[in-house]
Formats: sequence, structure tokens, C-alpha cells
Amino acid sequence: MIKAIIIDDEKKSREALFHLLQRYCPNVSVLDEADGCVKGIKVIKKHKPDVVFLDIQMPDGSGFKLLEEVGEINFEIVFTTAFDQYAIKAIKYSALDYLLKPIIPDDLKSAVKKLEKNADTSHTKTNVNILLENNKSKNNDLKKIVLSTIEGLYVVEVKNIIRCESDGCYTRFILLEGKTIMVSKTLKDIEELLEEFNFIRPHKSHLINLTHVKTVNKIDGGTIVMSDASHVPVSRRRRELVVDFIHHL
Repeated sequence: MIKAIIIDDEKKSREALFHLLQRYCPNVSVLDEADGCVKGIKVIKKHKPDVVFLDIQMPDGSGFKLLEEVGEINFEIVFTTAFDQYAIKAIKYSALDYLLKPIIPDDLKSAVKKLEKNADTSHTKTNVNILLENNKSKNNDLKKIVLSTIEGLYVVEVKNIIRCESDGCYTRFILLEGKTIMVSKTLKDIEELLEEFNFIRPHKSHLINLTHVKTVNKIDGGTIVMSDASHVPVSRRRRELVVDFIHHL
């Protein structure tokens, strides 16, 4: 049985999630609930849950603030939020899980299945640390993302990503010093994650970090030479967009 706590300032949201868990996730037992950060910290310390369903925006502070103040993170976290682009991006960078309100039963069941597989919460500490570190930093050069692979978690500074290559439903990250990491996400998913960090997609199979562009070769239809000496093709329909981006660096 998975022991859970629900922390949300809206009573209707707490009740809705409670009933969804009762109906669709009978292996989850809700031990308690809280309507804000202060009470949330108390019930976490009292019950020592396996998972906390945590709202992001609450009157007495954000869910991020709660994680800063609760102390040791020895439980899984599933954020629950109405659409908040900034918060969702921050959560994705740290590879933590979230559910959009109103919560869809299938999404909830998927989140609980992940919890069943993740008996070890040691990785959660890493994820939370990256979340809080990124949240405090206003400098994009210092931002980090967590890449989840079959082997484990990798914490990567965004500025050290040279480029990404599509490999079917997977994406290969090419980093400084020749290191590569393969993740089970599509290049489209990665593009959405990194677009605000000066990454563009010159070709359907490639995503590049503009700060690592060395030269643009117009011969043979156009290629971009990166800092690792790799040549990235530029599709004809994206050529003008790529040149325009590079000129404005």
C-alpha cells in the first residue's frame, strides 16, 4: 500500500483527488491532507508518507517553498497544478512528475504506476535539489536539467549541451568533452524543454545550442559546424530561420 498525503489550498481539489484515488488507485491510502505549507510540513513529518501530492501555488507559500523547509526528502512528489508554464518547465527540468488540474484519471493512474516502480526515493533528493537550485537562479547559464536514463540520473548544465540528435523515440545528448547520454524522449519533447536556452532545430533530426555554433557552411546545401567539430545539416525550409537566429546572437 502506498501511503499518501494531499496538500492543496482548495478544498474541492483535495476532495476531487481523494475520490479519484479511491476509485482508480485502490493501492493508495490517503493518510491526511493539508491546505498550505505550514500544515503540510507538519503532516509530512507526522505521517512519513511514501508520496505527497503537492499543489504549487498556495496562500502561505509555494510547493517549492515547502520542499525547501520540510527538511529531508524521503518521499516521492507529484505536483498538482493548473496550467502554469513557468512552474511546469521548472518541474520538467528536474524530471519530477506532475498532474494538470482538472486531473484526468488515466494520468493519475500513470503517475501511481511510476510510484510503484520507484521504491528508492534517493533520486528524488537530487531532483528536488535541482528544482530548487534552478528556481533560485536567474542566470540561464547556471541552469541544470536532470536526464533520466536506463542507467540512472544525470545532472547536466544546459550550457554544456552542444547538440541533440533524434534516434526514433529516443534522443542522444552530445555534451562537452565528447560525453553522450541517451534518453527515452523525442526530440520534440527536448526542443520544448530547451527552446528558451538558445536552442534551435535546423533539421528534423537535430537540435543545436547556438552558443556552440562555430561556422555556417553554405556549400552542399548548408551545414553548421559545432564546437565539437561536428557538421549538422540544415534543411532547406529552415535555412533562413537558422541564419537569422545566428546573426542576432
